[in-house]
Amino acid sequence: MSVPSRRLETERLFVDPYSETYVTPAYVGWLNDPEVVKYSENRYRTFTLEGCRDYVASFAGSPNYLWAIVRQDTGQHIGNINAYVDVPNKLADVGIMVGERSCWGGGYGLEAWNAVCTWLLSEAGMRKVTAGTLDTNIGMKRIMEKSGMIPDGRRVRQYINAGEEVDVVYAALFAAR
Repeated sequence: MSVPSRRLETERLFVDPYSETYVTPAYVGWLNDPEVVKYSENRYRTFTLEGCRDYVASFAGSPNYLWAIVRQDTGQHIGNINAYVDVPNKLADVGIMVGERSCWGGGYGLEAWNAVCTWLLSEAGMRKVTAGTLDTNIGMKRIMEKSGMIPDGRRVRQYINAGEEVDVVYAALFAAR
């Protein structure tokens, strides 16, 4: 089993362990907004409050983590970040969604990403943190690069996005030895 998550604080954010209080119509709206999910496989689904509650509940009793990204200055929930953990291999695969469009480009995603990756590689005892994204997702590729992740593979022509075949690129961070 993994280490219980706790609230992570950054300069501008709280990265809170997720609770059902964050399952709101705004959250469901992000998931149903084609612009928000245009690089995600979630773009093929329709979301409901009930389905989102089920997703949040699926983390209970698992080694995986789910956090809400919350601005300290306003208390506004602006996104989510998760980590799927392979316990025997001390490996976590992290994903993020900044759903609140007014916060795009403000560095909030990178700030939350760095807090979570640092916590996973230290307190949670992971030896490797990974991420993957469509090669066309410039924002996510910047987060991976600016956080210090190194290239960790590529799946060529893996998905179709906007009618084009697109590679998936992977990156990784490692715990200090």
